[in-house]
Amino acid sequence: MVQSRRDFLCALPTITAGAALALPAIASATGEESGKHHWVMVIDLQKCIACQACTMACIMENAVPEDSFRTFVPTYEVHEGKQTATYMLPRLCNHCTKPPCVPVCPVGATFKLKDGVVAVDGDRCVGCGYCVQACPYEARFVNHDTGKADKCTFCLHRAEAGLLPACVETCVGGARIFGDMNNPNSAVRKLAEQNKLKVLKPESGTQPNVFYLGLDTRFQGSVKGIGTLWRPSGHGG
Repeated sequence: MVQSRRDFLCALPTITAGAALALPAIASATGEESGKHHWVMVIDLQKCIACQACTMACIMENAVPEDSFRTFVPTYEVHEGKQTATYMLPRLCNHCTKPPCVPVCPVGATFKLKDGVVAVDGDRCVGCGYCVQACPYEARFVNHDTGKADKCTFCLHRAEAGLLPACVETCVGGARIFGDMNNPNSAVRKLAEQNKLKVLKPESGTQPNVFYLGLDTRFQGSVKGIGTLWRPSGHGG
């Protein structure tokens, strides 16, 4: 977590994202030559312990209503022969390069910013839920307090102030790394260069900007099973 913060602050003039692509393809896809930011997140699954600090930090930072989530960490029980293990899979909006939620919005309330973030204009949103249905990652919901579409924003208000997203700041294991893929010196860019990062549901063609390190291929597509979902209301929250 400390290293992620240090790399993020050092990289503020520029930042980047990556996937299991060759580096020239990454640079081209994110507009490195233009010098613009391209915010991405890398999640190291070997460091996630499903403590839900990220979930709670997001709820507090963004006033997420009860039993709704912008990010969460479902856990799965995996059986291999006589061995049983627990698998954690942090989830959030993937801020896709080709977001299917954008074209289905009848009023243009969902759109993609030049820095890669997929955003929602609450003033224009009519709460129809079309974008919720279009998202292949189940990362959107209609906020029952506002009646508007809601989702992760990469805490853009914090990033613009030079701060890390709340979930990254509070991750006790340092599993979440946030930065600018357009910056060759950023932590996310180095991870993309040195590792084969994976994305969820690559077959959807959405080109996500949330990447996973150590992602089991059994969890890359549609998961056969229901993840255990931690809820604050079930723990005195």
